[in-house]
Amino acid sequence: MSLKFAPSLFEVRDLNFTRGGNEILKSVNLSILEGEYCAIIGPNGGGKTTLIRLLMGLEKPTSGSIKLFGTEQNKFRAWNRIGYVPQRSALVDATFPATVREVVAMGRYAGRGILGFETSEDAEAIEESMEQMGVSDLRDRLIGHLSGGQRQRVMIARALASHPQVLIVDEPNTGVDVESQHRFYELLRLLNKTKRIAILFITHDVGVIAEDISKLFFVNQTLLLSQTPQQMLRCDQMSRLYGTPAHLVSHNH
Repeated sequence: MSLKFAPSLFEVRDLNFTRGGNEILKSVNLSILEGEYCAIIGPNGGGKTTLIRLLMGLEKPTSGSIKLFGTEQNKFRAWNRIGYVPQRSALVDATFPATVREVVAMGRYAGRGILGFETSEDAEAIEESMEQMGVSDLRDRLIGHLSGGQRQRVMIARALASHPQVLIVDEPNTGVDVESQHRFYELLRLLNKTKRIAILFITHDVGVIAEDISKLFFVNQTLLLSQTPQQMLRCDQMSRLYGTPAHLVSHNH
């Protein structure tokens, strides 16, 4: 009997990206497998967000290839399999005229289109994602009237409404207090362990996530990759990544 292996959720080979004559990313190779818990770190301007946008098809590579679920990106159509929370999404204008439920319902658009009618399946998925993120009681509140931590959970609920197999989050803690940050990481762990949703997120807070993630990507134009964060959390590697002498301090709690 032959064994069948599931394709990588993302498979990137020899990826290069140039904008305005400036080389933003070069020779990037990476893969993300089903159920993995991955983080991207690196200096500002190093290409972290650009890499995410390339994976999502929001930017086109100068050269190289990207496969999603084994399919070439230009032929991929099942975007509902990917949940995406962009950078600064929790920073919402106080006058934005949408309720929590309306915002979460936007996560179903990829499956039915913005002009499609909401089905009973849509309604069930919306309720489930709000319950998962603990925002069901906020359903009728305007999104702009919530705290930063509450808005963050609403945006995650919106991404989960399509029942994705991978969740991508860019700088999730912008505008969020420390307590909400810790609750957020607990939510990511729970989603990864209980729902087997693969997680990929950008962060500067290496200490909080180092013990939990399975794969750490260091991005500074090119990419340094470790299967486990413990293999890469060394002064010489961090100095190379950030382009300045770095010293790591271990805190035992």
